[in-house]
Amino acid sequence: MDAAYLAYMANQIARNLAAQGEKAAIAATAQHIRDFWDPRIKAAILDDLDVVEPVVKSVLIKLMELEGRKSTSNFQISKTQ
Repeated sequence: MDAAYLAYMANQIARNLAAQGEKAAIAATAQHIRDFWDPRIKAAILDDLDVVEPVVKSVLIKLMELEGRKSTSNFQISKTQ
């Protein structure tokens, strides 16, 4: 799937949940993506974090941590973030 389209979908989910506050929106968006997105789709968007808004980037970092994924080809996370 096209990374730009996946980013569009993830950004829409986060925007719809933004009224809950940033921390709650991040958690709810991460849970939605984890529950409803196919693993191949999650992998595709995790490999191209540059196409998403900052809140969604936080969501994807949370997903990587929840799923035990340390890095992608374009992005590294550390315990200090």
